Amino acid sequence: MTGHGSHGLLAGKTVVVTAAAGTGIGFATARRCAEEGARVAISDRHERRLGEAAERLADIMGEKPLTVPCDVTVEDDVRRLYDAVAQTYGRIDVAVNNAGLGGNTPLAEMADEQWFRVLDVTLNGTFRCTRAALKHMLPNGSGVIVNNSSVIGWRAQAGQAHYAAAKAGVMALTRCAAIEAAPHGVRVNAVAPSIAMHEHLAKTSSEELLAELANREAFGRAAEPREVADVIVFLASDYSSYLTGEVLSVSSQHP
Repeated sequence: MTGHGSHGLLAGKTVVVTAAAGTGIGFATARRCAEEGARVAISDRHERRLGEAAERLADIMGEKPLTVPCDVTVEDDVRRLYDAVAQTYGRIDVAVNNAGLGGNTPLAEMADEQWFRVLDVTLNGTFRCTRAALKHMLPNGSGVIVNNSSVIGWRAQAGQAHYAAAKAGVMALTRCAAIEAAPHGVRVNAVAPSIAMHEHLAKTSSEELLAELANREAFGRAAEPREVADVIVFLASDYSSYLTGEVLSVSSQHP
C-alpha cells in the first residue's frame, strides 16, 4: 500500500532503517520508504518508542513492519537485526544506517568516555551496520546502503570535535566500502544534512544555537526530517544507479 505522493520508487524492496523511532530522520525515512512501496523493518534502542513507530507505519504499509530492538554499539544486536530482516523478508535490498549520537563539549574539557561514546555510536555503529548489511548483500549481487553523515564532517563547529571526527569517519568509511562493494553490484552512499529540526534535537540543544544554525541556511530555516528522507529515498532507488561512494549534502548553507 503506497501513500500520498508515491511514485513506487521502492516497490517490492525490503528496507531496514536503524534509529527509526521518534520524530527524526530515521522515522521520516522509514515512512517515506513505506510510501514508496517498500517493506520496511525498523530498529531502535528504545523499545516502547519503536512499537509506537511501528503502529504509525502500519497504516501506510497495510501491515506492521518488522521491529527489532538494536543497540548499534553491541555487535550481537547488529548481527541479530540484519539476520532477522533477511529471514523474515527473504532479503535486504536497502540498509539505511541512521544511528548517531552528538554532544557539545569543548575539546580541552572532553573526557575520554565522552569521546569514545560518540565515536562508538556514530562511527563504529555505522561500521558494524555497514559490515552486517554487506555480508547479506554481496552474495546476492545487489543492494544499496545509505549512511547518515553530517555537514559537520566538513565544517568546523566549536564543541563538536568528537561528533565531527565521527561523521568525517562515516564519509571515509562510505567511500571505501563503496569501492569494495561496486564489483558485486552493491552501492554505498551517504547523506550529510546540516540541520533537520525535530523534537529530540529541540530538547537536547539550546534555542539560541538552533536559531543561529537555522539563520545560516539560505532558506532561513532548518530542514524538515522528511526533506532529508527524500534524498535518502533517491539514493536508495534506481534513480541513483550510477552513484556510489558519494556524500550528498542536504543543506542550503554554503561553506
